[in-house]
Amino acid sequence: MPPTAAPSSTAPGSPSAPASSLPPSSSRAVGWWLLALAALVFGIVVVGGLTRLTESGLSITEWQLFKGTKPPTSADDWEKAFAHYKQFPEYLKLKPNMTLEEFKDIYWWEWVHREIGRFIGVAFILPGLYFWRRRMMSATMAKKSLVIGALIGSQGVLGWLMVRSGLDPQLLEDPNAVPRVNQRYLAAHLGSAFLIYSLLLSNALKILAPRMGAVSGSGPLRSLQRFRLGSHLLMALIFTTALTGALVAGLDAGLVWNEWPTMGGEGSYVPPDYWALSEDGEQPFYRDWINNASAVQCNHRFMAYATLTGVAVMALAVARRGRAPIPVAARRATWALVTAVSAQATLGITTLLYLVPITLASLHQAGSLTLLTVSWVLVHAFRGRRPPL
Repeated sequence: MPPTAAPSSTAPGSPSAPASSLPPSSSRAVGWWLLALAALVFGIVVVGGLTRLTESGLSITEWQLFKGTKPPTSADDWEKAFAHYKQFPEYLKLKPNMTLEEFKDIYWWEWVHREIGRFIGVAFILPGLYFWRRRMMSATMAKKSLVIGALIGSQGVLGWLMVRSGLDPQLLEDPNAVPRVNQRYLAAHLGSAFLIYSLLLSNALKILAPRMGAVSGSGPLRSLQRFRLGSHLLMALIFTTALTGALVAGLDAGLVWNEWPTMGGEGSYVPPDYWALSEDGEQPFYRDWINNASAVQCNHRFMAYATLTGVAVMALAVARRGRAPIPVAARRATWALVTAVSAQATLGITTLLYLVPITLASLHQAGSLTLLTVSWVLVHAFRGRRPPL
């Protein structure tokens, strides 16, 4: 009888990794990699916000994936870059007296923002391939990584579409048009960043802390179903509130109705021009929710109130349950969420009353991502004990 070949097996850490041989769970190193990527995304969101607040986003008027990594170095290079910028609406309508030194200041913000984006791409691709080849990533995580990679790639495209919207020559033809990026592209760009961050963070938690929400017995698990649903609803509410904040930023809507809690007079919590674009019936009502600065700011306020209310309800529900069977991690995350949402609301009101100073506005944007972070920890803590991803 001819000898039979022994069944092949590929041990974890080996250099070849067909999909069928990937392990059932990922190495903790993969979890730390995802967490590091999430930190980078947090950083680029903060830098992106500062790029917008310093009005630097339209300073680089072309997109070159590889060639664009090199900034101007000589005096001639800077003059060429500045001359190119002078051809576009932002300079012609808003900054005709800008000097070369002032241009350099805004150029560096946008250049750093783009370079962090490129670095995130490299930091995703190279370690990701390594983990896959060495069989350190589960099949499920490998599939999720493909989705995350596609989102990271599309983020670059979204970013360029956003910038291009502010370079449109038609902005010169309309005397009332303000050269700035389209607020819908800005909301999509920020929303995509928040989605990528959420996927990275939530999957990192599943790998690194699979026992975070462990409780004993099946009865307690069933009794936590309402809390699990509530934590997901809170996370979605926080995410949506951040998107309305992006519309506020895109329209400079933080510079209208710089009062609180009213809008437009004593006892009025809805501005008188809330339906300014659609009241004559020529435009659909939802145009006001996207293009009317007063309505956009009002919507953001009420979404923030809804978030505050939701967090308060969750905190009261957790407090009423006493010590059991709420997981300790969920209890801690709930009180962290109370702290974060209180700080975020205070920052939002202060930013509005002080006419959107850069420091406060940047902290407010970072606060929204901090709030989302804590909400994901709460969601994970209410999952119960699960196998690692």
